[in-house]
Amino acid sequence: MKTIAVIPARMGSSRFPGKPIAKILGRPMIEHIYKRVAMSKALDATYIATCDEEIREVAEGFGAKVIMTADTHERASDRVAEAAAHIADADLIVMVQGDEPMTHPNMIDTAVAPFRHDASLGCVNLVRKIDHEADYLDFNTIKVVMDQNNNALYMSRRPIPSLAKTGFADTAAYKQVCIIPFRRETLFQYTRLTPTPLEQLESIDMLRLLEHGMSVRMVPTEFNTQAVDTTADLLRVEKLMQSDPLLAHY
Repeated sequence: MKTIAVIPARMGSSRFPGKPIAKILGRPMIEHIYKRVAMSKALDATYIATCDEEIREVAEGFGAKVIMTADTHERASDRVAEAAAHIADADLIVMVQGDEPMTHPNMIDTAVAPFRHDASLGCVNLVRKIDHEADYLDFNTIKVVMDQNNNALYMSRRPIPSLAKTGFADTAAYKQVCIIPFRRETLFQYTRLTPTPLEQLESIDMLRLLEHGMSVRMVPTEFNTQAVDTTADLLRVEKLMQSDPLLAHY
């Protein structure tokens, strides 16, 4: 089962324009992501998918494989699907968001493992318990609630589940971690599905699958990462990564 990773990246983020090439510890953020993802033993290849020449030039400068895509995609999953169409023999396509510089290669291994044991799976997301109430309240943190089989019921940027009857410390609140493997056929089916009202309202890719009645399996990870959505996040991540042992390997 050939497995590749595709990292979608674009310069035009509304909250942080140009963030893929913003520097963390002297390296562009996209370089940290690419090199950490490429360490995964589960992958046969890693690519960056972008519509921007600035990102292509930077990425090729540190040795990345780049696939150029259209500049019309609103969803990262659609950009990844366009890139994956160029790799005809890839069975599993792992989308790793281009704002996750603390990604650990073992996260990739964890995310793809369920596909080897369950032929019915089409899409998996990593998930982690939220440790701090500030993250639970943060609009940039995508919260998820699940059924008894760890399939996603709903995802939101708003705080879910409700704390109406309990406090945060006594509530099991979880966040989506943006390591998202798709079976090839599921990824291309995603692009054929009509974008959905909740997907557009929340700006969350996975809601397109859920609203069309498809399943997204949530798999827990022990790694606590920090996405970069703002310049404040960039500074926070830089401090967190200063003692990261993976840095010595790239």
